[in-house]
Amino acid sequence: MNPRQITKAFERLRKHTPAPTTELDYRSEFELLVAVILSAQATDVSVNLATEKLYGVANTSQAIFELGEKKLAGYIRTIGLFNTKAKNV
Repeated sequence: MNPRQITKAFERLRKHTPAPTTELDYRSEFELLVAVILSAQATDVSVNLATEKLYGVANTSQAIFELGEKKLAGYIRTIGLFNTKAKNV
């Protein structure tokens, strides 16, 4: 798509859905970012169950970094591809 086509596509989307929402639970933009990363090939319900526990312990980039990849994987193990997703987060 060229830039003009992209702009038109976004204009149509904005007209159709001016205030888009999601079923993912989040309280900050960072939490939404993590939830979206985790949602690849997973249901929003399964992501919400995992992030509810995770965000109670770590809901900032620093807290997740301090948690570490292995412990993060433990919190999201109910989501498919959790090892790869933990590494990516």
